[in-house]
Amino acid sequence: MTSAGRVGANLATLANAVLGVGAILYTLGGNKLWAMLLIGCGIGFDGLDGILSRRAGGPPSPSGRVLDSVADAITFGLAPGTLIAVHTEHASLWTPWNSYALLAGVFISVLAVGRLVYFTWRGWQHPHFVGASTPQNALAVIVLVLFFDDPAFFGTNPSFVLIAAPLLALLMVLPIPYPKLRRGMSLRWVMIGTAVALGISLVPLQFRPAWGTPFFLLGEVAAIVAAAGLAAYYILGPRAARAATATRDAGVMHG
Repeated sequence: MTSAGRVGANLATLANAVLGVGAILYTLGGNKLWAMLLIGCGIGFDGLDGILSRRAGGPPSPSGRVLDSVADAITFGLAPGTLIAVHTEHASLWTPWNSYALLAGVFISVLAVGRLVYFTWRGWQHPHFVGASTPQNALAVIVLVLFFDDPAFFGTNPSFVLIAAPLLALLMVLPIPYPKLRRGMSLRWVMIGTAVALGISLVPLQFRPAWGTPFFLLGEVAAIVAAAGLAAYYILGPRAARAATATRDAGVMHG
């Protein structure tokens, strides 16, 4: 890897970590919408880190993997866990569930960190991810919060959030293959569309538009599109990973 490439990749990793810290602080300060936007930006820098690393060439750097995993643990583990654990909006509805919310937040964070430890140790050697990726789980948490917590498109529903979020988190550590979204894969474009839709949803919501106004409806429709993209990833991802692995193995046998 060239020196310039290493610096660029490390700066992208650092930006990812800083955004994750910011997301945690915004959640603790009672502004989940800004926190979710920062997590989304962190996903963009995480992708940029990988692009810069690949373009620079050279063998994978063990220290780079460790730094990347630390940043991911903050932005895609601790920050989503905090989104589930801390509730200042609709506090009266969440008060009876506060203990469960804290446990669910810790559970999500621990699973994310555990998955990243495994990936750093040996999971990176697989042609596919073992379990859903942590950025993907962070996106799923954001969609859950948008629909059922803040701004609660479908109404505030603590019980649903506290059931769905840990179940989705389990997919990070179960031995289910999910694809590394390389160039040329159809799911790659689905997930790019999902990220764009989520950005379109979160940006106008920062201005707290009134319920039923055009900006609010834009945020809601875009969030539904993002949810559909995530559903496609979770449902079709294992099949795509197996197909990609089979194609790779066939190429190796005939090479």
